[in-house]
Amino acid sequence: MNYRRLQNSDRFELVPPRCARQRRDDIEEVQKMLAAGEFEIAQDELRWLLDGCSEFIAAHKLLGEIALLEGDVKLARGHFGYAYKIGRKALPQEGLRGTLPYELAGNRDFYEASKGLCACLRELERYELALETIADLLKLDPSDPLNLRELEGQIRRQSPGSSC
Repeated sequence: MNYRRLQNSDRFELVPPRCARQRRDDIEEVQKMLAAGEFEIAQDELRWLLDGCSEFIAAHKLLGEIALLEGDVKLARGHFGYAYKIGRKALPQEGLRGTLPYELAGNRDFYEASKGLCACLRELERYELALETIADLLKLDPSDPLNLRELEGQIRRQSPGSSC
């Protein structure tokens, strides 16, 4: 995983590894399987895709979504968390001199998996970590297209020691 600056801009986009770009058509097939309710087959396909490409954020995101549908919040957290770590690891530790907008195609799976991670952390009562992750995501894209501030407010109201 890497990132690139859009030409003449302060906007950045995550660039999936070559193995993930080569498997993009496979993800579309998995999405068709999911739409048809073929969850087990989709899971097998996603695991196979990850076996050859462990930094495939889209595959981790979909496995997290399937785990949530099956009620396994801890497994979902694992997949969403791994996707978040892959994306963050690709970015400079000192931060970007600009934004990583959700609206760019290369960033969407990262943000959607990251929001899934925050929801799982909330469900698992890991409020502090959820709030830290939300703060990090809002620094990357302050426009908040996934309504993370709303989730942040819900977590603050729910967490012990909250002043609300």
